Amino acid sequence: MEFTKAAGAKYSRRDYQAFCYLLPWIVGLLLLQLYPFMMSFVYSFNDYTVGGSLKFIGLGNYVKLLGRDRDFWKSLRATVLFALYTVPGKVILALLVALLLNRNIRGINLIRTLYYIPSLFGGSVAVALLWRLMFSDNGVMNSMMSVLGMEKLSFLGSTKLALPTICTLEIWQFGSSMVMLLAALKNVPRELYEASKIDGAGHVQRFLHVTLPQISPILFFALLNQMIQELQNFTSPYTITGGGPMKSTNVLGIMLYKEGFSYFKMGYASAISWIEFTIILAFTLILFASSRLWVHYADEG
Repeated sequence: MEFTKAAGAKYSRRDYQAFCYLLPWIVGLLLLQLYPFMMSFVYSFNDYTVGGSLKFIGLGNYVKLLGRDRDFWKSLRATVLFALYTVPGKVILALLVALLLNRNIRGINLIRTLYYIPSLFGGSVAVALLWRLMFSDNGVMNSMMSVLGMEKLSFLGSTKLALPTICTLEIWQFGSSMVMLLAALKNVPRELYEASKIDGAGHVQRFLHVTLPQISPILFFALLNQMIQELQNFTSPYTITGGGPMKSTNVLGIMLYKEGFSYFKMGYASAISWIEFTIILAFTLILFASSRLWVHYADEG
């Protein structure tokens, strides 16, 4: 039975029914996302601890963070390095695997599934703990190196090796980007490859002048998505090293967590979150600006 708006009525019964279905989601959005989002902005201008009262200090938290807190700059450096290591590594590996899986051979669907599995549970605490055990001083990696006659390495105790070790776990989770890029490769028109062959283009030329331009929108989305994700990463660094050694893996997510939930300085933690948001926004705008040079859309000709 269809419901229509009655004469002079603003909404019909069907409109109210639809609103009732949407109401739980709207309430959740307001209470769990928009309200915390706005309150964190307010807290960032206050000296506020859990259980205390708000004390307005203006830009005091930001001045302290940017001018006097050396730990902030260490965390910022670790965060940027973490993203610079993982984002290119993950996207490049995803593209290479997608190219390998873009073939019609027996059992290819099973192989694709196996490659995607790590992305389903790679970011969990359990796998991060497994990674910590593998790379500990007496872990699997050092045991294998001993068998091969190589000197053991302190993967998680070295300020030079700890961050790259965590990055390998993140790069291992390339499955979601691989699936997107594989779908993009499947949608490249065969006619373009045939025409390029007739023109005498080799494999490298076809990849550079046909494949990359055709999949560039998806490649851009994968880069953007991974960049935002890695700049906010918390689970892997916190679970594997807790921010050590010597705060070399103390990314902004860990610093924010400790300030807010260990020291209960919610005002200071909120300021960190807004600076992190600004950094992510800046990187996003830079990536969008650069996309004009290398991203090609079908409707642009």
